[in-house]
Amino acid sequence: MTNNTKQNGILQAILEFPQKIIRYVSSAAVRIFSPRDDNYPETGVQPFEGEPPKKKDY
Repeated sequence: MTNNTKQNGILQAILEFPQKIIRYVSSAAVRIFSPRDDNYPETGVQPFEGEPPKKKDY
């Protein structure tokens, strides 16, 4: 590998690094501010239907 090829590789890596950071942050922002993609039913508050635990004397 010649010095010119190494220099081109280093220069390309330096130029790609900010692009990768911007892509990473912008993809997170898009996911945060996009509409919800879950299809869970809106159930609201559910009443308690169980039995309270029995007291244990220790």
